Amino acid sequence: MEAVYGLWQRALIKFIRDKFTIVSAFALPFLFLVVFGSGMSGAIKSMLIGANAPQELAKFDFIEFMFPGIVSMAIFTASMFSGFTLIQDRQFGYMKEVLVSPVSRVSVALGTILGCSTSALIQGLLMLVFVPFIGMSLSLDIVVKLLLAMLLVSFTLSSISILLGSFFKNIQGYQMVVQVVLYPMFFLSGAFFPLNGIPRWMEVIVKLNPMTYVVDFIKRIVLDAENLSPVLKQAMGLNLEIFNHPVTAWDETVLLLGLGVLFTVLAAWSFSRVE
Repeated sequence: MEAVYGLWQRALIKFIRDKFTIVSAFALPFLFLVVFGSGMSGAIKSMLIGANAPQELAKFDFIEFMFPGIVSMAIFTASMFSGFTLIQDRQFGYMKEVLVSPVSRVSVALGTILGCSTSALIQGLLMLVFVPFIGMSLSLDIVVKLLLAMLLVSFTLSSISILLGSFFKNIQGYQMVVQVVLYPMFFLSGAFFPLNGIPRWMEVIVKLNPMTYVVDFIKRIVLDAENLSPVLKQAMGLNLEIFNHPVTAWDETVLLLGLGVLFTVLAAWSFSRVE
């Protein structure tokens, strides 16, 4: 546990001292909210609300719909940056010193992932600063649920990033995988557009995409899906089904927790492999 705590503390200190990372964490979400959200809000709403559209769709707010995607993007970006940090630690010899110590590889993987997930969680929480400016109101109950959800999502995504980072010896290779594979997965998750009416082949990819369940999980909490009408749920893409089984928040909790544990174990195995 001392090793886990030490690695967690080091990652947190590095994050707090890097003021540029904290400030830049606001840049991309701000641009998406202002340019993408404000610019596309009217167009998206006009497509949804036609002459024969149900009256409930008048309540659809594209910026509010985007906000859970913005939170997910902040956590995703911070988590993927963890892989860069791991590769840097290997290049500068820090990880080599850790791996030659008499510490179990599970402790090394867990401490590294917890440190990175805490940094990602903080960046996700920073996105709540935008809430008053976009006209949203989150109750204390929703904020608590969102905090727990972001903690789970940060842990799962950080475990994926650390596992991927352990296979690369240079940043260029890891960066290519993030840009070519992981970012397309995020944009196919329904973070910024409802995934209604997509082609059948794309629907299969969406349902196999782990990021779909990450975004849907946060959406259900922020948008208070339980109290939305069926029409609004349909418009916001909160009608995910697998083999005619409606996906619930509990299903996504179990899935994300299972993936986090699986990738942590695989990261521990990867660390022992490169020793």
